Amino acid sequence: MTTSPPDSGDAGSGDRPADPLAEGSPDRSLVPEGPTLRVLSYNVHRWGDDRAALARVVRACAAEVALIQEAPTWWGTRRKRRAMAATFGMTYVAASARNAILVAKGTELAAALHWRVWRPFVRRRLNLIATQLPGGAVGGRVTLGGTELALVVCHLGLHIRGRQHELDQVLRGCKSFGLPYLLVGDLNEEPDGPVWKRLADEGLTDLGQDAGPTFSSADPHKRIDGAHLAPGLTGRVVPLDEIEGITQADLAAASDHLPMLIELTTPRTRAADR
Repeated sequence: MTTSPPDSGDAGSGDRPADPLAEGSPDRSLVPEGPTLRVLSYNVHRWGDDRAALARVVRACAAEVALIQEAPTWWGTRRKRRAMAATFGMTYVAASARNAILVAKGTELAAALHWRVWRPFVRRRLNLIATQLPGGAVGGRVTLGGTELALVVCHLGLHIRGRQHELDQVLRGCKSFGLPYLLVGDLNEEPDGPVWKRLADEGLTDLGQDAGPTFSSADPHKRIDGAHLAPGLTGRVVPLDEIEGITQADLAAASDHLPMLIELTTPRTRAADR
């Protein structure tokens, strides 16, 4: 695990609930209070689709932090990522493999950590052999009101058993912050899989369980993107149809995945009001 400078990156790799806030703590006496932090999780498909549509979607979300999967890589990696961030009105600050963190003006990401995630180089798909790009995860500290928390983004691989080993490495990185955290990413697995079970066993809240499918953007039928919240925080995934300025046409053109916009809040106990 490596401490990142402020601008670093690696080339490589429907019924809604009555209460829209899913609690990241088992203590039901906690209620949301105070400031919010808007965090966007988005697989941008290497910035290779309709860039203008993608920029419109991201700008409409008006997030303070964007946790990007499949950020552009290879030749001119940092230049491409800075250019992409600029189209969103944001700044590129840290990355590992194909994951990147962008921040809006006035938002500070501190103590960024990035680490490589070991994954099998080859995998079988039916009767074929395919290779996988190196994995990674990246995170950093932010402050919400008076609460410090960590934001972490990952992109798990396509090797079924390999994903579980990758998640072990990602969770070790999350815990290294010593803070409550939000973990987001393209998990490449639906919620009945072992990765999701492990996340639940860790005590994390699945914020997207009522948000609907995330893939594909043109024909959403699978939920393979996750947003999981540690105890001590509360949050929700904002329904896309509540975000002014987003159109179905732009969503389908911008990427092959749908974005997830998460609103985080800090909880307080009702006893504090007495």
